[in-house]
Amino acid sequence: MKLQFYKYQAAGNDFVVIDNRGRNIHLSAEQIYRLCDRRFGVGADGVILVADDAQKDYHVTYYNPDGTQSLCGNGCRSAVEFARRLGLASEHSVFAAYDGDHFADILPNGLIRIKMNDLNHIDRVLDGYYMDTGSPHFVRFVTGLSGYPVFEEGRKIRYDKVFPIGANANFIEPIDRHTLSLRTYERGVEQETLACGTGATASAIAASLEGYQSPVTLKARGGDLIIDFVKQEDGSFTGIHMTGPASMVFTGVIEL
Repeated sequence: MKLQFYKYQAAGNDFVVIDNRGRNIHLSAEQIYRLCDRRFGVGADGVILVADDAQKDYHVTYYNPDGTQSLCGNGCRSAVEFARRLGLASEHSVFAAYDGDHFADILPNGLIRIKMNDLNHIDRVLDGYYMDTGSPHFVRFVTGLSGYPVFEEGRKIRYDKVFPIGANANFIEPIDRHTLSLRTYERGVEQETLACGTGATASAIAASLEGYQSPVTLKARGGDLIIDFVKQEDGSFTGIHMTGPASMVFTGVIEL
């Protein structure tokens, strides 16, 4: 079949985005893998289908390159910008996703702000923190991040037996009291990516446990993400928002 697609990037995290308002597009794991392949396909960190929804403004389905589903924060921001182009989203919208409903705002400066789900449980494991911010994430503070072996260490963590379903691995290094550098090895992509929205969220929450206060800026290799939150007395986190850029790079047609 011939498939119209739109290539998006959000802080360097890139996606193949598809208009599925008719809900007639159903992709196999093999087709998703081909779309993400950087030599034989379009090339992307994931595939996003944006569809209409009976109860919300639109529905966002995100696939990792291996065909598995999860929440992708940067992917959601791309989906919001694409939904705006389709006329499904305005300045404020609500969309359904893998882990439930999310509110989104398109800010006057063009950045997109998404409300993440509340976080009630964080584990102190290995030498870092583990939590689920829509996808499972491990966060470790390191020094010398620019030269850190993210792929090798990230792959070890991703497949560590302490994480039965696997985990994304985030490595952060302080810059100042509100800013950290971030590098992420993503499960499903099985590589380091230029940014990760749910990973930035997890990293900001982990940093708050080390004394950082909201908002926290995460400087990924592909761009900056700002995470703001409210830390409750019981240790839970509410009012979690992620803000960052998202833009279309090009559009095209591919034969699958």
